[in-house]
Amino acid sequence: MFTGIIEALAKVEKIEEENSNVHFTFSGPFTNELKIDQSVAHNGCCLTVVAIDGDNYTLTAIDETLQKTNLGLLKVGDVVNVERCMQMGGRLDGHIVQGHVDATGECVEVIDLDGSTEYVFKYDHNDVTVPKGSITVNGVSLTVVQSEHQLFSVHIIPFTVEHTNFHTFKAGTKVNLEFDIIGKYVKRMMEARS
Repeated sequence: MFTGIIEALAKVEKIEEENSNVHFTFSGPFTNELKIDQSVAHNGCCLTVVAIDGDNYTLTAIDETLQKTNLGLLKVGDVVNVERCMQMGGRLDGHIVQGHVDATGECVEVIDLDGSTEYVFKYDHNDVTVPKGSITVNGVSLTVVQSEHQLFSVHIIPFTVEHTNFHTFKAGTKVNLEFDIIGKYVKRMMEARS
């Protein structure tokens, strides 16, 4: 379980294909604190550390993960948002994030609001957003501002833009989306009643 509060950016150092799997090697500021078999969210996708070598650590993404997330689009030198799993007894500063990406979306517009930045995203998926509800974009816990059918926007403060990979987003950027777990349960219950 995660909170959507990004700890750092990790850089892709190496990408190796093995059958339908891809091994990603990253460098990051807390590599020395990681352990084999630990869960770490990369752009909001929960992956398991399978190897550690000095300042680098490696994770394996299976075909299912590559098909459902933006990880298959990564290139050496790209940066991703990273968050280690939540510690019990700690504060939940974001919202409940599972690290299970529901869909990919696309940034359609980046708007400078003279103090903050508005990002508009579209997606082709059944789940919904609601104004002032929670959404996770590339692992970042955010509050929905505008919400329409398969389209939503968020407003980001300069600190978040600078300390996440949002500073690389432009129209056409593919992102990972995890919709609010409570909203998903409510939607499922309503569908069962129909």
